[in-house]
Formats: sequence, C-alpha cells, structure tokens
Amino acid sequence: MGEIVVVRHGQTEWSLSGQHTGVTDLPLLPEGEEQARRLADALRDRTFTEVWVSPRQRARRTAELAGLTPTGTDEDLVELDYGAYEGRTTAEISEELGRTWSVWVDGPTPGATPGETLADVGVRVDRVLARARARLDGGDVALVAHGHVLRVLTARWLGLEPAAGALFALPAGSYGILGHEHRRSVLTGWGLH
Repeated sequence: MGEIVVVRHGQTEWSLSGQHTGVTDLPLLPEGEEQARRLADALRDRTFTEVWVSPRQRARRTAELAGLTPTGTDEDLVELDYGAYEGRTTAEISEELGRTWSVWVDGPTPGATPGETLADVGVRVDRVLARARARLDGGDVALVAHGHVLRVLTARWLGLEPAAGALFALPAGSYGILGHEHRRSVLTGWGLH
C-alpha cells in the first residue's frame, strides 16, 4: 500500500517573517525555490499515482521545482482563511488582544471578517484524505500545499481533532510521510528535506 507524502511549499516573504498567509498568493523567495529543488532528490524514487496541488502559486511552483507533475489542482488544499488576521504575525495579534493568541486555540478572527474555523478545514481535508486513500493501492499520493492545512490533514489522518495539528510543525520546504503500520494510519516521517 502506498503512502501520502505531504509537501509544504518553499519559503515566501511572509512565511519567513511569520505572517499568516492564507488567501494572499505570494511567490517563492529564491531560497524557497532552492528548498523546492532539493526536494526533487528526496522524492525521486517514489511512484506517485496522484500529485494534487493547492492552486496558490507558491505550491504550484514548489511542485514544479521538486520534479512533481500535478495530476490535479485541489481547492481543498488551500491554506486556512485567516480573515482579518491575514498578513499579520502571532505576536502582532497577541499584542492587540493583550493575551497570547493561537490559531489552534482561538481560531481565525472573529467579527466582520471571520475567516475559517479549524472544523471547516477538517471537513475539507477529510475529503482530500478520502480521495487519497482510494488511490493508495496503486502507489503514493503527493499533496503539495501549506503549513497549517497540512498539519490539520495530518491530525485527521491520525484520527485526531483538527486542533491537534498544533503538534505537527512543518517547516517551509519540507515534507512528511503518512503511512500505515498493521493497518493503522501512522506518521512515518516528518519535517524531512
């Protein structure tokens, strides 16, 4: 049975500065492009039956430079919609609120521009996982996307609530492997380069 390889896009200006990047479509920095090229060596020997990519340019470019040929673009792989917190850092948001803020505890912004809840993201990634599981008999499935959405996806693969994605930090330009052990869904590699 194949494995699911989750690939986080390479470094962008905002991932470098810690700004939350959901709907903003930023390009890779030169170092992000180099991170993506390095992934090609690590992924070369895998047989991918499917390569699904977020429609954002940072994910599409990462797939291209990593030598992955997308078989589909998947809207369910877009990053969380942070609402009014788009483009802001955790430190800035925490200072404004007068307390420590976490997307994993508090979710995206409340109010007029509410963003997307972690439960909403969990529903999206459950759809991706259902489609991917159906393809694993033929080989591996690659998912090229973004940090938070891939962390929620990993939590759901393991049967955990979406907020458990907090436990799976995935650096820009790295990948993880979601596999099986004795028919159980397990994490077989993480934060790999």
